[in-house]
Amino acid sequence: MDKNTQGIMYMQEGKFEEAASLFNEVIEESPNDPVGYINFGNLLMHMKDFEHATRFFNKAIELDASAATAYYGLGNVYFEQSLFQPAQQNFQKAMELGLEESDVYYMLGLCLQNQEQFKLSIPYLLRAAELSPDDEEILFLYGLSLAQANHLEEAKATFENVIGINPEHSDAHYNLGIISIYDENIDGALAHFNEALRIQPDHLLAANGKHNIEELLKDKDR
Repeated sequence: MDKNTQGIMYMQEGKFEEAASLFNEVIEESPNDPVGYINFGNLLMHMKDFEHATRFFNKAIELDASAATAYYGLGNVYFEQSLFQPAQQNFQKAMELGLEESDVYYMLGLCLQNQEQFKLSIPYLLRAAELSPDDEEILFLYGLSLAQANHLEEAKATFENVIGINPEHSDAHYNLGIISIYDENIDGALAHFNEALRIQPDHLLAANGKHNIEELLKDKDR
């Protein structure tokens, strides 16, 4: 096992000092190889040392302007600081350079969501879902963008797919409840809100939705 691989394993295990030591050795042994800088940058990002992580990713790019994973790492650094525009630019650059993984499409979609560009986020989250079809969180966020862009039928089908993967996904039930209201299916909405609250008793949005429906039903009975 080479030092980069071992360092990544240490990082995943939370052994940051051991990982840092190995990545430092990699850089000392191969100072013109961007990989060591990228791995050290990822480690620093996990440690929330964004300033130094940025320097390492930029050094990797200086050594190899086509290092797609360096741009991806830089995008994550900006995203973690809620700097969505520069994060978006770096994720797009990583994709232009050939990074074809669900994570980069997912993160780009999230950047656009956070900038309330819901329609623009849809194709990226769709591609992320295609590359990771069993990832319920990617699928859920894809459904959320569809709903926010008023593609309610597609959003409904997507949230139902989320529940197919994880029947205990409270937010998917909540959103299906909201869509049921738009479909004038009050009983269906109430059932989804109740299910969301069964799964997550402190789900405030579901509780509010349930309360509003119950008040509406009371008014009808008067």
